[in-house]
Amino acid sequence: MSRRKPVPHNPDDLRQRILDYFQTLRVPLSAADLDAVLAEAEKQRWTPLELLSHLLGPQADLRRQRAIDRRIREARFREPATLEGFDWAFNAQAIDRLLIETLATGEFVRRGDNLVILGQSGVGKSRIVQAVGRAACARGYRVRYTTSAELLHDLTASLADHTLPERLRYYSNFDLLAIDEFGFDRIERTESSQAASLLYKVVDNRTNRSTAMVTNISFEAWAEYLGDAPLAMAVLDRVVDGAIILKIEGLSYRASRVQRPVPLPHKDAKAAKQLPKPAV
Repeated sequence: MSRRKPVPHNPDDLRQRILDYFQTLRVPLSAADLDAVLAEAEKQRWTPLELLSHLLGPQADLRRQRAIDRRIREARFREPATLEGFDWAFNAQAIDRLLIETLATGEFVRRGDNLVILGQSGVGKSRIVQAVGRAACARGYRVRYTTSAELLHDLTASLADHTLPERLRYYSNFDLLAIDEFGFDRIERTESSQAASLLYKVVDNRTNRSTAMVTNISFEAWAEYLGDAPLAMAVLDRVVDGAIILKIEGLSYRASRVQRPVPLPHKDAKAAKQLPKPAV
């Protein structure tokens, strides 16, 4: 029995059908873009796989970038910090660049490991945790950045309107929760007498998910800082046990900028010399 020969398709009908397929898949491919790719494929004699790659690749890249942008917005970073823009030369002896770049691969998030960045104010802790968080967003992880004060203010407010369980679930859903400025001041204690309890509830609800804490106080001072030694030890046990510890002992970026003399531009200096003397 002989096979029936396939009926040839009208090129215009087939072109429209392909555009309809993309629309059904919600891929924003315009007719002009399709025509451009088809013309280039004919000119360059692309194989079918090469044609598909050129047709789908840019759309996939666009969708991937939109997803990254959405995760970065959801993370609510305070500043657009990246490791590419980090000043590695300053405090070069104090900062473990290899460890930080390894953190940026997101492997610790995949494993569910915690991270503690410890050091005095101004050494770049906040920029590092935000840069690592942004890199995690790029690798597909959901991240939430907050300060300790903002977190506890939110949770304290949830006590008043009886939404604490919902807020705890919200903070437990992220692959990485970065809590910055723990110990920055005593606002945690002044905002809520239940600060230690609330912080414990957050970290306890994040079993097998990564929590990063950035602090300028030593582990030994957590009990005194939170005002509840048993709960402080419980928080330490949940956060620090098996965590990656990044300790930075170096100079302050901000202090170095303040101390650095700012030279007066030459033309301004010349103009300043020509200013008339004030009348006596």
